Amino acid sequence: MSSHIGKSDPELGHRVRAHLITKGLETPIDVDNLLRPEAEKIAIIENHMTEIMNTLGLDLRDDSLIETPKRVAKMFVKELFWGLDPEKFPKCTAIENKMDYRNSFVLEKTITVHSSCEHHLVTIDGFATVAYIPHNKVLGLSKLNRIVQYFAKRPQVQERLTEQIAETISFVAETPDVAVYVDAVHYCVKSRGIQDVSSSTITLATRGKFAEPDSEVRREFLNIARGK
Repeated sequence: MSSHIGKSDPELGHRVRAHLITKGLETPIDVDNLLRPEAEKIAIIENHMTEIMNTLGLDLRDDSLIETPKRVAKMFVKELFWGLDPEKFPKCTAIENKMDYRNSFVLEKTITVHSSCEHHLVTIDGFATVAYIPHNKVLGLSKLNRIVQYFAKRPQVQERLTEQIAETISFVAETPDVAVYVDAVHYCVKSRGIQDVSSSTITLATRGKFAEPDSEVRREFLNIARGK
C-alpha cells in the first residue's frame, strides 16, 4: 500500500461496495482478478508492459527503459488504482452528533481529485467540494478527503465518481443530505482527440435537502462550490 494511504477498514469497504452494487454505482470489477495477490498482479502487468513497449519499438536494453515495465506495474497497483480494493477503504472515524445542524452543514472545499479516465487510462485532474448535514453522526473532516481519494484511485468516469462519493458519504455518515461538486480537467480531451486545453468538466450529485431545487442549503452549497 502506498505510504500516503491512511488506516483502512476492510469490513466497511465491503459493505460500501455491496451498497454501491445495489445502487448500480459500483465500478465494473472482475472479482476473480481483483482478488489476485498484489505481487502476482504486478508480475502480470510487468510482462504485458514489456510486450507493449517492445511492440512500440522501444529498446528495453537501454538503461533508461529497462525498469519501466516494472515501474508502471507497481504504479498501477500501488498508486493509481489501489482504490479498486475494498480492503483499502479508509477508516471513517465518527462521533455522536450533539449539535443542531438543521439549518447548516459541514463542507470540505478544494479536495484534490487525481484520477484516471477508464477509457484511455490518462489523467483526470481537478477538485471536489463535498458537504453533508449530520444527523446522528459527525465524521472526522479528513474522512471526507479520504473517501474522495479512495474513489479517485481507480479508472473512472467523472459522473460515476461524483455519485460514488455522494452515495458513500450518505451511507457512512447515515444522512440523506449530501452534495458533491467536482470540477476536473480530462487529459483524454486535453492531450488527444480534440486537444482542447482550456475546458473542464463539472459534475454534481445531490441527496436530500441539497436536491431540493429551491432550498437555501442547495443555493449556499453551489455558491461556495463555484467560488461565489
